[in-house]
Amino acid sequence: MTPTQNPGPEDRHEAALLRSLGRLARGLSALFWGLPATLIVSAETAEADWLKPLGLLPLLATNGLLLYGLWQTGAFQTQEPAWFRALDRAKLVALVNFGLCPFIYWHNKMPAQFYFSLMEVVLQITGLLFLFHLNQVLDRLGELLPDETLKQETRQFTALNRSLLITLLLLVGVYLLLEIPRPTPRISLVLKLIDLGGFWVLVFFALLPLAMTMALLWKTKEVILDGVFGARR
Repeated sequence: MTPTQNPGPEDRHEAALLRSLGRLARGLSALFWGLPATLIVSAETAEADWLKPLGLLPLLATNGLLLYGLWQTGAFQTQEPAWFRALDRAKLVALVNFGLCPFIYWHNKMPAQFYFSLMEVVLQITGLLFLFHLNQVLDRLGELLPDETLKQETRQFTALNRSLLITLLLLVGVYLLLEIPRPTPRISLVLKLIDLGGFWVLVFFALLPLAMTMALLWKTKEVILDGVFGARR
């Protein structure tokens, strides 16, 4: 009868690394699907009625999926402080979004309540901040992975995404500053032009970085899975 061999330190390290890579891949998948799901559910809850019978559940589920994805990725490279700082900032903003998301539902039910409208605007801003910090997480993650092509693409596209998101946040700030005081006729004309072109500004400065972030999430997950299963062939 062959005696049972205890795994050595290298075997235990490899097993722990594989577990952390598996959780990282699951976390990236959750973030990939959670981003568009949160956007669609939030938009439908704010404007439509067909999600009303479900109450707060869809909003909490999709925002909870983003939190779950970040929590899963936290199992990877726990000894890297820069990576963990970026991850903690993203978790904090995701937690804020989770707490604010019910205001979308409440504003849909009581649109005349100024406080609900204000919280919905705050949620839109923190949503952009979450996307900004998620790109920082991807940038740090790309530096930790050995794939040089992924590292370069992640560095370039996350920098572009963050620039677009900063520009959008500045535009939102300027818009709010112009709208709060009593507008002059010239400012009123500017606000009308912004309202008319607001959809296309949103498409370019918000949906473009969202799409590129999803592409980076998917490619990073594929690189991880290919590295794990390719090395074990």
